[in-house]
Amino acid sequence: MIGRAAPADAGEILTVQRAAYVSEAQLYGDPFIPPLVESAEQVERAIRTGVVLVARRDGRIAGAVRGQMSGTTCLVGRLVVAPDLQGGGVGGALLDALHGEMGSALAFDLFTGHLSEGNLRLYRRRGYRETHRERMSDHLTLVHLRRQR
Repeated sequence: MIGRAAPADAGEILTVQRAAYVSEAQLYGDPFIPPLVESAEQVERAIRTGVVLVARRDGRIAGAVRGQMSGTTCLVGRLVVAPDLQGGGVGGALLDALHGEMGSALAFDLFTGHLSEGNLRLYRRRGYRETHRERMSDHLTLVHLRRQR
């Protein structure tokens, strides 16, 4: 079941987010990536000011995704799935729901790290195409992707 997050969900979303991003931090050798150092207050602010969708399974939050409009483009961020549920369709379902929720968006933009092959496969399956790469450091290049409506 997918629906809008409530401010009271911030702590549980943060727990799932941190669990989901540990493997990314290990992949890139950086324990201080933004999703791991974000506070519950920042997550709550995102819920209040943008669109945050959560997938619930068996009474718990299984995953979440954020969307924020910038002109006619939806900026997609923090797509997270609990590690024990990854690969089961939760991430794709969240993206699909966000695409539907953001009906006025003409395009959807997101980014991920160049080594995050699972993420890149998911995004490409959902119609995202690479627009450019941005080298952040010796160990990280961001891959920017866009999906047109």
